[in-house]
Amino acid sequence: MDSPSSPSSSSSPSSSSASSGGGGLLPHIIALRPHQWTKNGLVFAAFFFALGDQGQDVGLQEFVRVCLATALFCLISSSIYLINDSSDRERDRKHPTKRFRPIAAGSVKVQTAFVMSAVLAVGSLTAAALLSPKLFAVLATYLVMQIAYTFYLKRIALLDVIIIACGFILRAVAGAVVINVVISNWLLGCTFLLALFLGLSKRRHETVVLSHLGGSTRVYDIGKISGKLLDRLILGVAILAALAYSAYTVWPDTVAKFGSYKLALTIPFVLLGLWRYFFLVYRKEEGGRPEKVLLTDPPMIGILLAYAAVLLGLFLL
Repeated sequence: MDSPSSPSSSSSPSSSSASSGGGGLLPHIIALRPHQWTKNGLVFAAFFFALGDQGQDVGLQEFVRVCLATALFCLISSSIYLINDSSDRERDRKHPTKRFRPIAAGSVKVQTAFVMSAVLAVGSLTAAALLSPKLFAVLATYLVMQIAYTFYLKRIALLDVIIIACGFILRAVAGAVVINVVISNWLLGCTFLLALFLGLSKRRHETVVLSHLGGSTRVYDIGKISGKLLDRLILGVAILAALAYSAYTVWPDTVAKFGSYKLALTIPFVLLGLWRYFFLVYRKEEGGRPEKVLLTDPPMIGILLAYAAVLLGLFLL
């Protein structure tokens, strides 16, 4: 992470780029935040768990439909990122890293960003309607919820984290409705708790940023939220997530679906993932960008790949 800069230096990228009026195609692609598309991998969850469910039949056709749904979620989430970055551009210019975002830096015009957002939103919703009416409903709900978050709900401390977690729930639901499979309420609950854990860890990271900036870069003053409260919430939610997933793997309905208690073999990987993330949050102060951790931290990548391999092995062998 770049070191904090003074107000004058933090505004220089935006002023120099703004005067040029744009920076070619690359800044427009970066403004879509493709590095955050990893979050949409959750759309595949229902498909992969349906592979091991004796009561559900999925194959190549369903896999293709899930891939399309994931792509549409990437597009509609990027449309929201464009709106959010346009709305927050003045605050982002005071942030040590967000000031380099294309819209805050002035390399992408606000008017252009809104046009791009509209095209992406309309295009993804239209394609979703053609693919599955239920998927259209999920994406439309996500769009409305995120717009409300951008312009109002993110001003309410902690409620903003809940809204973000609900966005992950909708991703999981999208993957289920597009292939007409039933997703376990346990998995939805685990998804919600894990998203809360990541969101709270990100808010904690912002308190560290505040100590360097001497003020808030968010709409609400996160400095008023007790650090001890955040630490307790993070720990409590992590424990609940671990317990919920463990209970899900041995729940009678789960055992009946998968034919055995074999899903419990994945519990150690979930615990290892949580412990590793705790280490990154509290020892390396890397809780600010979960998507970066997923792409760049070798131990976390190894844990996720091992979890996926064991899961597929249990389902397919």
